[in-house]
Amino acid sequence: MHPADATRPGETTLDLPPPDDARLRFVGHLETPFATRADCPRQGDWDGPECRVVLKPDFRPGLDGIEAFEVVELLYWLHEARRDLLTQSPKSDGAVRGTFSLRSPLRPNPIGLSRVRLVARVDDGLVVRGLDCLNGTPLLDVKPDRCAYTVQVPPKR
Repeated sequence: MHPADATRPGETTLDLPPPDDARLRFVGHLETPFATRADCPRQGDWDGPECRVVLKPDFRPGLDGIEAFEVVELLYWLHEARRDLLTQSPKSDGAVRGTFSLRSPLRPNPIGLSRVRLVARVDDGLVVRGLDCLNGTPLLDVKPDRCAYTVQVPPKR
């Protein structure tokens, strides 16, 4: 376990068997300058360093047309995150909250989501800005931020 993942006062965990209830296919990986969780920025920065979205060769044709978008959403697997915290105490304030009320990487299904600025499409994938994850993080999916096929719902009043 990573030292930053140690349980803090007031946090609770759930004793779970190894996960076996979902079958995901990694479509590639992310290349960032962040070697440790301490290196990762909080929530990314659109003016941050250029990062690479590298797709496995068979999935690269799936990027056709992505150049039309300025912003893409990346879903990725936070492969080094613990998965048993029900409540957490963020370092920033020490208050205990439910895991689902936080954007912490420590969650039962450690799926990360980042809206990133698309810089370029390259032979093996994309160059983006705004990532906040470890180098080598497995990639689950790439989606355009909004497109003509997205249903636009009226704003809540």
